[in-house]
Amino acid sequence: MHLLICKDLKVSVGTKIVVKDATFYVNENELVLLYGPNASGKTSLAMAILGHPKYKIVNGRIIFDGRDITNMSMEKRVKLGLTATFQFSPDLRGITLEELAFEIASRYGMSQDQMFKLIELLKLHELLKRDVNVGFSGGERKRVELFLTALQKPRFVIFDEPDSGVDPESLALIGRAISEMVKNGLKGGLIITHVGYLAKYINATRAYVMIDGTMICHGDADLISNHIFRYGFKMCIKRFKGEIYELEEWNKRKS
Repeated sequence: MHLLICKDLKVSVGTKIVVKDATFYVNENELVLLYGPNASGKTSLAMAILGHPKYKIVNGRIIFDGRDITNMSMEKRVKLGLTATFQFSPDLRGITLEELAFEIASRYGMSQDQMFKLIELLKLHELLKRDVNVGFSGGERKRVELFLTALQKPRFVIFDEPDSGVDPESLALIGRAISEMVKNGLKGGLIITHVGYLAKYINATRAYVMIDGTMICHGDADLISNHIFRYGFKMCIKRFKGEIYELEEWNKRKS
């Protein structure tokens, strides 16, 4: 069953078109990768799915759990269980990570046992008494962002570049935590990535590639990931005299 469907999406910010053509889906209980170089429209797509008022849907539809949410407010989408982790989380001075975690957990009904399991999984003990993100490393910020998101018990998460600027240890911990979220009620996730280092730590099934605001190819997550690691983004689609050879066809020709 499709949990999230984006069909023929075209998105603008002011007078600029930032997403030209995006069609994809995420099934229930599935993690899907979205690859693309910087400034390819990935984060703009995420903002449109979340309903950020700055990102206007010019064309297309967004369906979540059988409901058309294309024109739904961000607040209503969040209440349906849509949320995201972001690349750049703010410093929160005057409140410790422990205080904020207990507040979020109590609001969303997460048990203390579940919360402390996440703390252990993400190795956050030494950060609990510190103000949120103040002086944290890049890897620590990403782990904290994932932790605070998990406490909200979301149904669907857009993970925006969780592997960007992250040390190898944090990368492995983030992968394990996402897998734990799936076991504990997360119904689906879209993992936006530029580098794809997280791919080997999670059980993603499919992957899409976005370049210049357009979905240019998709396929098996391992196939797409390995191809990008070897050849980069330019070879996801090869154009010869107007003909488009998709990834699998190009691989056949190389072999």
